[in-house]
Amino acid sequence: MKPTLDSDLLRTFVAVAETGNFTKAAEQAGRTQSAVSMQMKKLEGMVGDSLFERGSRGVALTRRGGELIGNARRIVSLLDETAASIAAAPLGGPVRIGIPEEYGHAILSRALGAFSKRHPKVEVTVRYAHSGAQTAAVAAGELDLAVVFEWQDLAGGEVLMHDPTVWVTSETHHRHEERPVPIALYSREGWCRDFAIKSLEQRGLAYRVAYTSDTNGGLKLAVTSGLAIAPISRSNIPAGCRELTAADGFGDIDSSNVVLHRNPAAAGEAIDSMENAIREAFTLTPGALLDG
Repeated sequence: MKPTLDSDLLRTFVAVAETGNFTKAAEQAGRTQSAVSMQMKKLEGMVGDSLFERGSRGVALTRRGGELIGNARRIVSLLDETAASIAAAPLGGPVRIGIPEEYGHAILSRALGAFSKRHPKVEVTVRYAHSGAQTAAVAAGELDLAVVFEWQDLAGGEVLMHDPTVWVTSETHHRHEERPVPIALYSREGWCRDFAIKSLEQRGLAYRVAYTSDTNGGLKLAVTSGLAIAPISRSNIPAGCRELTAADGFGDIDSSNVVLHRNPAAAGEAIDSMENAIREAFTLTPGALLDG
C-alpha cells in the first residue's frame, strides 16, 4: 500500500528547505523545533531516505530531498491558490462593454477568453455600435467600458493603438481604376462626409456611391465581392484585398486612434479585470503599436 503524503508535512519540509534551519522553520510554522524535527523524521520514514544533511550553518537538501522539493513546492502553492480562490468573494456583474464591430473577433474574443478563465461566473454584455453612440453610452452610464475610434482631439481615454482608416480594394477586381470610382460608405453621414468623401475630393477623384451599409462587415462584403472600394481600418483589411496608397492616387482617410474609455462611476474588480483583459488583447494584436 502506497503511503499518503500529508500536505502539512510537505509545507514544513518546504519551510525547512527554504530557511535551511529547523529553528527558523519552526518559527515560521508556529511550532516548536522538536515538533518540526518529528515531522521531518516522519516524512523521511515515508520516503525511505534522508532528506537533509546537517552542517555547521544549518541543513541542506540531500539528493533525495532535492528530488522531492520541486513537487512539494508545487503542491503547497496549489493548495494556497485553492484556499485563496475559495475564500475570495465572487466578482460582481454584469460588465457592460462597447466595442467597434471590426474588433469583435480579433480583440474581444481574446479578451473574453482570458477573462472567462479567471471569472467564469460574471455576466458580460457587449454592444456593437459606432463610436459616437458608444461614447454617449459611457457618459449616460449605460456602459462600463468602451473602445472607440477618435480622429481628432483625445477626450481623456487611454490610447490602445493607432489604426488609421484607408481605402481598400479587391486584389482581383481592381474597381479603384474606374472613373468615377465606385465607393461603399456607412449609411450614417457624419464621418463619411467629413473624412472619407473629403479625402477623395482633396485628391480630385471622381466617385459614385455604389453601396451603403451600417456595419463594417457590410463594407468588407462590398470590397471582397468587387462591388466597390471602401474605407476600412488598416488592421481589418480582409483577405484578398489591399490598401490603396499614394502610389495608387489615394492615401490615408484619417489618423484614427483606438481609445479605451471607462465610466468614472464604474467600479469593481470585475470591471478592472475586463479592462486589463482588453488592454492585453490589443497588446498581443499584430500592428498594435502606438506611433511616436
